[in-house]
Amino acid sequence: MQIKVLLGSLVLAALCGCQSPGKDLVKDNFTFSGSQLSYALTCADSALAANPGNQWGFPRLIPRTEEKDGSLRLVSSHDWCCGFFPANLWLMYEYTGEEKWKQAADRFSWSIEDAKFNAGSHDLGFMIYCPFGNAYRITGDDRYKEVALQAAKTLSTRYNPAVGCIRSWDFNKQRWQYPVIIDNMMNLELLFWATQTTGDSIYHKMAVSHADRTLENHFRPDHSSYHVINYDTITGSVISKETLQGYSHESVWSRGQAWGLYGFAMSYRFTNDPKYLTLSRNIADLMLNHPLLPEDMIPYWDMSDPAIPNVPRDVSAACIMASGLYELSKALPIDGSKYKAAADRILQNLSDGYRAEVGTHKGFLLLHSTGNHPSGDEVDVPISYADYYYLEALLRKY
Repeated sequence: MQIKVLLGSLVLAALCGCQSPGKDLVKDNFTFSGSQLSYALTCADSALAANPGNQWGFPRLIPRTEEKDGSLRLVSSHDWCCGFFPANLWLMYEYTGEEKWKQAADRFSWSIEDAKFNAGSHDLGFMIYCPFGNAYRITGDDRYKEVALQAAKTLSTRYNPAVGCIRSWDFNKQRWQYPVIIDNMMNLELLFWATQTTGDSIYHKMAVSHADRTLENHFRPDHSSYHVINYDTITGSVISKETLQGYSHESVWSRGQAWGLYGFAMSYRFTNDPKYLTLSRNIADLMLNHPLLPEDMIPYWDMSDPAIPNVPRDVSAACIMASGLYELSKALPIDGSKYKAAADRILQNLSDGYRAEVGTHKGFLLLHSTGNHPSGDEVDVPISYADYYYLEALLRKY
């Protein structure tokens, strides 16, 4: 009888994603991350000393990924991923309180400060709010706040009242009049925060309009998302619905679903609008109950790829999902436990099967992310934003 009870407890622990007795998942992963990020700083400094050149006329300063040849890809302050590495250092500082992480985070953050004026990008939330917003939240230093507020002002210039959205890409103008991508939900946090911080409602109104239009037009009846909605700039009507970085226009591109899950849970935090919470929950249910979701819950890069299971995973999608699921669970106090349990399982499985060995892969934390599969770029590699949402999810679990 005692053996049956013990076996039953072990099965329940496995199903719930519970940690092994005595193992502190969060502490273990931050200890690992501290060692690995120390190595990352060494690799970054070595690459910088080698004069890596420019990107779009700006110096390459920030680690983004490891190239297939094992070299470190550095990007400039105008790359949409530039904010994640310094933000990772800020999260390390938040957890440890160690001054060395603050100094490193400060150094890399200020190296990309000029992005706050980059009116050519819709990704200023990623680029500026992740490092400087976290820095302000953690330290209370107004210098960081002012940088993030300028970024919000800059981002607001990309808003078109006829469309009701922040414009995403400026390229391929012969193909799209006004493209809006699901990823852009994440950058609304910068606008919501700007109103919360300044009292100026204009940013909040823009963010709500963008979220409402995205809810209205991006999603299919099963709650899966298109990647790109192309709007008419005069009438604001939808011209086309597409998916650029997924398998096909109608496919379930995993990172896109993760952006939506997280983005609408975050939007609920700032608005208390139940329709955002409902959509986030529906996206979560779609992904967690998808018949092709692997047993370890780390999704394939696109859940509609007909070559499954012989296709790459996307660890970055799993990390974004985990962090978003923690936020969703907190917004659902009555029945949010299943979403927390799912996030716990994802984190445990990432920790068990996807971490890099310390002192390898240029200091990145997690392996097997997929960036832009159709273009063959960043396929089955470590990527800085996977590491960021991994650390954020660990802090949310903590």
